[in-house]
Amino acid sequence: MMGVNYFSDEQVHELQCHPYVDKVSYKAITYSEDFKVHFMMEYASGKLPTQIFQEAGFDTRMLGKQRVDEFARRMRKMSERPEGFVDLRSQNSGRPRTKNRTSEEEIAYLKHQVALQKQQIEALKKTNFIHRKAAKVSHKKNINSSKH
Repeated sequence: MMGVNYFSDEQVHELQCHPYVDKVSYKAITYSEDFKVHFMMEYASGKLPTQIFQEAGFDTRMLGKQRVDEFARRMRKMSERPEGFVDLRSQNSGRPRTKNRTSEEEIAYLKHQVALQKQQIEALKKTNFIHRKAAKVSHKKNINSSKH
C-alpha cells in the first residue's frame, strides 16, 4: 500500500519501550497524556513539532514528517475542546446503556463518572494554563517585534 508508513518489529519494540508511548502497533502510536501536555507546553513556547519530538527522544526519521505534523494538528484541535487531551474513543463506542442497575452498580457507575469528570477538569486546567502561557509568549513576541 502506498502512503502508509508501517513500523518494523524492531521499531515497534523500540517505541514500546519509550516512556511517552502508551500503545503502538505496526500502523499507529498512542502517546501518553504526559507527552501530549509536554508537547503543547513546548509548542506554546515556540518550538517546532519535529524539535519537540527529537528532544523527547523520538527518532523523527522513523516516525516520518506526516505523522509528526498530523500529531501536532490533532493536539492543537484537542487543546481547544472541553475534554482536553483525554482519549474519548472508548467512551463513545457502542450502544447507549439502557439496563436497570442495582444500587451497588449505580454507586460504582456514579463513582466512575466522578473520576472521569475529575480527569476532565484536570485536562481543562492544563489546557487553560497552556493557553495563558502561549498568550504571554505571543504578547512578548509582539512587544519585542514592535521595538525593532
